[in-house]
Amino acid sequence: MVKNAAPPAKIAKALATPTDLSRDGVEEICEELRKLLADVFALYLKTKNFHWHMTGPHFRDYHLLLDEHSEQIFAMTDDIAERARKIGGTTLHSIGEIAREQRIEDNNKDFVPPLDMLAELSDDNQQLTRAMRATHEVCDRHNDIATASLLENWIDETERRTWFLSETVNAR
Repeated sequence: MVKNAAPPAKIAKALATPTDLSRDGVEEICEELRKLLADVFALYLKTKNFHWHMTGPHFRDYHLLLDEHSEQIFAMTDDIAERARKIGGTTLHSIGEIAREQRIEDNNKDFVPPLDMLAELSDDNQQLTRAMRATHEVCDRHNDIATASLLENWIDETERRTWFLSETVNAR
């Protein structure tokens, strides 16, 4: 335990947020949101990695596409974390937590061919869509309409990214 840290009960009380969702619902939804947030951070960094390391004759188009995608992905992070807090839960605290929770695999290769980058990101976006649908089901079970509504928009954005990436890969 960290010195001078407040006892767990005081922390829980300090972070409590009024909600009409059940305590079990809040815990289950926030558990899903933490995993989703870790996946979004992992996908963001992978997208930026590929953006930074893009090469080849279509460099400019791919570089700009991945920059646009990374901005859209990063924009989700604050909304996901704040949604967990709005309903009385907690969220990620560190890079270590992201690494433990993420389901999107990292790519640490020194070189990845451009079309392989785009194909991998397409697959990762599809995986993220499946994770968001699963989170939506948890929200539905607990009547969390607001989180479900956010997820619906993010699913649409993620499907759009998947479409753009897959069309780009298939066009070559």
